[in-house]
Amino acid sequence: MFVGSSAAISHTGKVRSNNQDSGYAGSNLFVVADGMGGHAGGDVASSVAVTTLQGLDHIYASPEEAEVTLRETIASTAGDLIHLVARRPELAGLGTTVSAIAMVDEYAVIAHIGDSRIYLWRDEALTQITTDHTFVQRLVDSGRITPEEARFHPRRSVLMRVLGDMDPDPEIDTFIMPTRPGDRWLLCSDGLSGVVDEAHIQKALRLGLPPGRTADMLLKYALDGGAPDNVTIVLVDVGGQHPLVSGTATIVGSASNPQGVKVPAVTGRPLLPTSWLHPGRQAANEPTHFEPEPEYLEELIEEDRRRARRRRIGFVAFLVLIAAVIITGFALFYSWTQTRYYVGADDDSVVIYQGIQQSIGPIQLSSAHEDTGILLADLSQYQRARVEFTISARSLADAEGIADRLRDSVVEEPEPEPTPTPTQKPTPSGTPTPGGEG
Repeated sequence: MFVGSSAAISHTGKVRSNNQDSGYAGSNLFVVADGMGGHAGGDVASSVAVTTLQGLDHIYASPEEAEVTLRETIASTAGDLIHLVARRPELAGLGTTVSAIAMVDEYAVIAHIGDSRIYLWRDEALTQITTDHTFVQRLVDSGRITPEEARFHPRRSVLMRVLGDMDPDPEIDTFIMPTRPGDRWLLCSDGLSGVVDEAHIQKALRLGLPPGRTADMLLKYALDGGAPDNVTIVLVDVGGQHPLVSGTATIVGSASNPQGVKVPAVTGRPLLPTSWLHPGRQAANEPTHFEPEPEYLEELIEEDRRRARRRRIGFVAFLVLIAAVIITGFALFYSWTQTRYYVGADDDSVVIYQGIQQSIGPIQLSSAHEDTGILLADLSQYQRARVEFTISARSLADAEGIADRLRDSVVEEPEPEPTPTPTQKPTPSGTPTPGGEG
């Protein structure tokens, strides 16, 4: 018997009108299933999957036995869904993801199909254990896009593998991993992993709170992020600080209502052929997953290439447009500045400048228009200070008027009269000059 503790929680989210997810936390088995296929089909598919797997919640002789049992039971559920649709054609196109863990001794036996996820929190590190069976994951694996781009890719909900009524022999990923006391396993639908990034998931797990409180915190993160899809979370602690052995299983989501959602019977032949795309039977809030036909995949790849080209062209056009707007705006602004004038000073004289006094980086927005020839030294101290601080003018004529007034205020000092030079007057002949010889 597994010794540890667990919790399961499921929420409709903020956009969906019904919950198509199902979750199960038992004594040895833990499951998350994310249904799809219209308003009722997803409810039924995930509920059938979880209800079928409940019978596997018991002790196994070996991990290998549990692995085989999980794989065969999940695969056989596809046949159950096919028979269900045969009886109720209105459910055509239903399907579900399945991510399950069976605890056997010191091992976790994992089975997975679709894009729900299983994470392992160990030694303060979060690791995604399962691989999404999605179109965008193939793009990531081939190096065409990054994992971060995949989170927001318009085709992120296109499933390449799913448990449904189209494939009677689905391919299920199964493997065995050793586990140890202190490990925390997180199973979740993409309603959590598609909204809450790993940094916030780690933040919640790092606190070491009991599984129930941790699940509540993760759900709050999803709701704060908008929760456009159903959110289902199953947390499993191996040993740890809150060990608990209980035979009472927790069932959440649509599986908690064994009758599922009642779907009205078909009154006539459907207008559209049954497939994974059922616009005639979709609810107002469309299902988040589709499984494409093989030829549809090639169309998606080509469309992705066209979108990438359009994105590059659009980005370049946007840059060109922004550059054109900036250049045009600067040209208009510069033209306007050249209609402005002011009176200022250079090293020693009064100058009329065209433009404004500011500059943009190395670009000066003014230049000398006319040197008036008025020397700063000829101005009074007050007028010189005004000129050096600059005097704004409404126009060139106004600036010339200011210069004329400055010129008129200059007081020209009169030229000094020359000092007369004394001259010696002539004396009468024969008259001796003073001090002269007789």
